[in-house]
Amino acid sequence: MIMVGYNLEVAKDEAAPVLSTRGAFLLSQIGFHVAVRCAEILEPIGLQPAHYGVLVQLTGQEGFSQQQLADAMGVHRNVMVGLIDELEERDLVRRERHPRDRRAHQLQLTDRAHAVLAQANAAVDELENEIFAGFDSREHSRLITVLQRVAKQADLPDSIHPDLRRRRRANVLSTGDRRA
Repeated sequence: MIMVGYNLEVAKDEAAPVLSTRGAFLLSQIGFHVAVRCAEILEPIGLQPAHYGVLVQLTGQEGFSQQQLADAMGVHRNVMVGLIDELEERDLVRRERHPRDRRAHQLQLTDRAHAVLAQANAAVDELENEIFAGFDSREHSRLITVLQRVAKQADLPDSIHPDLRRRRRANVLSTGDRRA
């Protein structure tokens, strides 16, 4: 007998359990699917998931400096500078001199950002409805609670899109900055 996770015993001549019985595999499969769908629905609006995450964070933290926002999101400052550059090029964020620290810039959403964010929120709401179409409100609420527990157990930062981690790795590879 070969021991397989979940205390399943499989004889050498039997088929291994299907991956759909593995929680980690299912989370990976669903996460990949949702990440792809999220990128697809945000693309026509001119955003990437990482941009959306920054805009959502800025909604409640306008006036933060780039460094404050990077710290709040757990993102390296170099990554945040690049994201803010991209959002500024799209006329979604404006850097203004910080009134108390002339070395820093505070971040403000533009009027266009509020309109784009409304579109993006509506698109993400549609995605949420698509993904959870077969769930009643109680099941949906319970699943969210369980997923939040899984995320906490994995020590994942709250409200940070995985695309930011990919950008972090790309930044390390391109700059050699291990702190990125």
